[in-house]
Amino acid sequence: MFPPTRAAGLEALADFVPRAGAAYARRRNVDTGPLRTNVSSLSPYIRHRLVTEGEVVAAVLGQHSLSAAEKFVQEVMWRTYWKGWLEQNPEVWRRYRRDVAELIAAGSADTPEYRDAVAGRTGIDAMDAWARELVETGYLHNHTRMWFASIWVFTLRLPWQLGADFFYRHLLDGDAASNTLSWRWVAGLQTVGKTYLATASNIERYTEGRFRPQGLATIAPALSEEPLPPRSPIPPGETAPAGERLGVLLHEEDLALDSLRGEHPWLDGGVVAVAACADADARSPWGASDTVRAFTAGALADGLERAAPGAAALAVGVDPPAAVVEWAVSEKVDTVVIPYAPVGPVAERMTGLRAALADRGIALRAARRDWDSLAWPHARRGFFPFRAEIPRLLAQQGIPASSRR
Repeated sequence: MFPPTRAAGLEALADFVPRAGAAYARRRNVDTGPLRTNVSSLSPYIRHRLVTEGEVVAAVLGQHSLSAAEKFVQEVMWRTYWKGWLEQNPEVWRRYRRDVAELIAAGSADTPEYRDAVAGRTGIDAMDAWARELVETGYLHNHTRMWFASIWVFTLRLPWQLGADFFYRHLLDGDAASNTLSWRWVAGLQTVGKTYLATASNIERYTEGRFRPQGLATIAPALSEEPLPPRSPIPPGETAPAGERLGVLLHEEDLALDSLRGEHPWLDGGVVAVAACADADARSPWGASDTVRAFTAGALADGLERAAPGAAALAVGVDPPAAVVEWAVSEKVDTVVIPYAPVGPVAERMTGLRAALADRGIALRAARRDWDSLAWPHARRGFFPFRAEIPRLLAQQGIPASSRR
């Protein structure tokens, strides 16, 4: 379903653009099953930046006005909003990681209820079909993800963290921010006290009669947690001094080096080596699914081949920084440049790499895209105030908000 290449992403984008306006707005919440055509299915490509958010939105607004394509553009911007919010509240990610590890250690994932839920044996027809679809394809419709999470939390009464972990291990488009914060939203933690209750009638309506599950919870009491600390400042993007020998290290968060170099002219002329590394298994104590591993490896190979044919894909093993440090030393680079990695497993890996490189006198610099730098500071007070900034944010990126009427 999802060839892990930029070419496949661009083909999917070109196919979807004509449907990104009124047709998308009218049918976007309907889940017709794995062969659905009413949504873009671009998220695995956007998540790894095989195609970027900016080029997706620009392509859509090349054929539709912002008012016509508003619903689709907002879906793209939700991912940006979640990343910006988590960047300012990293304690949420740390708690989630800690909770998953503790729940697994305590045996909470070794119960008949959990095993039945992830294997599609709950007896709730919709839930079981969705669990199997997720495992088999690496994808679920966005509306279905909300239903699934609600049933998991309020009907099956399983820990939301283990549900988020199940999704994260299997979703090709799974990222730390969108996945974690969406599950928190359903459970009443993200917008405090506001939960999402899945109902049989809603599921029947938006699956066009494929499912009408019985026995669902009729109430959705919000979960609670310890108060979060104050927001953290967003770390600045970095540059390298002129004249340094630069080695670019791509990773699974961003595989579009050409456009990154276009945003950062200081990369021109100084890059003497390019490599890439990825570790899909860092998503969970239980690793990632074979489908996610294969997509991540294929996407990394595609990004590396486009960036520098014949360049090195570095192994991530027991000591992840070792191969990168060896590469940087052998190429005699002064600085390793990475695309900025937002809060999540890749950022954790890069923190260890920064220290390992520093021990050898090599700097690590993270080049952040303008898309993120401009949008993330607005991800503070909820999505609706953020949504009001969308026309201005697009204009700042040179994407006219009304290119078509």
